Amino acid sequence: MTLLSFAAYEQQLKWCTFALGLGSTISVVQGWQLAAMMLSLPFCLIWIYCGWLRNEAQLKFINMMFAALYVYGIARYLITTT
Repeated sequence: MTLLSFAAYEQQLKWCTFALGLGSTISVVQGWQLAAMMLSLPFCLIWIYCGWLRNEAQLKFINMMFAALYVYGIARYLITTT
């Protein structure tokens, strides 16, 4: 399986990110911090992938930075609540 194997599903992936972004926004408004991070991480990962498809370096690197912050935030949340 290669990176471009899901290229045919790019539009469906973008709709999935729309749903993840909407869920993340609702989570932020409701004050559900962990849910917001858990929904935002796959959102960023899909956009990183779509950035690689279209060679959108800025979009790709911005989402890589956010993905790293979400991984840190999720790990910190899990460590501090246990």
